[in-house]
Amino acid sequence: MTASRVSRRRAIALAGVGVAGAAGAAGIGGAFFADAAVTPAATDTVPFDGAHQAGITTAAQDRLHFVAFDVITKDRDRLIQLLKDWTAAARRMTQGLDAGEIGAMNGIAEAPPDDTGEATGLPASGLTITVGFGPSLFRDADGRDRFGLAARQPAALAKLPRFPGDALEPAISDGDIGVQACANDPQVAVHAIRNLARIGMGVVSVRWSQLGFGRTSSTSTQQATPRNLFGFKDGTENVKAEEADLLREHVWVQPGDGPEWMAGGSYMVTRKVRMLIETWDRSPLAEQEMIVGRHKGSGAPIGQAGEFDPIDLNAKRDDGEPLIAETAHVRLAHHSTNNGARMLRRGYNFVDGSDGLGRLNAGLFFIAYQRDPRRSFIPVQRSLARKDEMNEYLRHVSSALFACPPGPNGAGDHWGSGLFAA
Repeated sequence: MTASRVSRRRAIALAGVGVAGAAGAAGIGGAFFADAAVTPAATDTVPFDGAHQAGITTAAQDRLHFVAFDVITKDRDRLIQLLKDWTAAARRMTQGLDAGEIGAMNGIAEAPPDDTGEATGLPASGLTITVGFGPSLFRDADGRDRFGLAARQPAALAKLPRFPGDALEPAISDGDIGVQACANDPQVAVHAIRNLARIGMGVVSVRWSQLGFGRTSSTSTQQATPRNLFGFKDGTENVKAEEADLLREHVWVQPGDGPEWMAGGSYMVTRKVRMLIETWDRSPLAEQEMIVGRHKGSGAPIGQAGEFDPIDLNAKRDDGEPLIAETAHVRLAHHSTNNGARMLRRGYNFVDGSDGLGRLNAGLFFIAYQRDPRRSFIPVQRSLARKDEMNEYLRHVSSALFACPPGPNGAGDHWGSGLFAA
């Protein structure tokens, strides 16, 4: 067996934790983490194949590299072959292997390696790679059906509307294919995207990409609620991986919802939201808490003691005014004020340097999965865009929607096989 065929995770385990430690890691690496609700440790692998793509209900990792590709080939068969090649490479990388069978250092000197090598020696780091197809893959901006897919476009996969206050930049919005790589090591996530881009050269080109750190939501009950760059706990009421009934109702596309190829999949919304953090940082604590609708320290709803205490939207102050303001973020985003709409969020913080005026270009890269964006993200965002007092401190600069098909069904299957089936 060549060195490239040995998993990075296994190499680290054998080198550093001793026989007992390696045996323990091997024992939990398969069956224990078959339940995506369990938080992967830094060196663990996440199963790639399954009824749903990994990286949706998988307990949110610490780092993100997201990329949107444009398809530049006109050849349907080349696109299908790319998806097959990508799936094979992703299956290997998520298990701690090089992207290709030869690897980064074991090929002939006269040929490029089939892995870029920067993750050599690193563990799998809980890597997941999730793929979705944008509306423009079915019909481009000129209305062309480049790949014979227009008849298979789900009604739910329509370009997101422009919301009040949007300051969208077309160069960092939309895309034919979206790829989300999450891991507990930033280099592992970057390695995954870099190798997919390398494999796709001549078939796709990078439209835009985004690095993220510090998850802004919990996707498992085993995870503590993180804080966003405003300093508040974020995603307290997020749908969790353990809530099977809520996932079935709000996250997974069900048979009969639309085209058969999407059953078991989910729709991914991405939004890049710049936070005007210098302005926020000069706001009084009481004003910040009023805008959010939660206490900054505990994360509890205003008027409550614990983070997970129920939100009482009917509670009144002594003067008769609502205890949680009518313009508070938690009120406007709450499922009880949006006809029960819920999503599974797994966004990340970002800091992209400064804007040249001494201000950080920083904020939230929002990601949410849902069964149908027309009944979840779109009505919720409309409510927030019209009334949320937090809008004074936010700028939405990027927007995209992708249809994420179900997970591959074993080594002979690939991403989007149902979409491209004859």
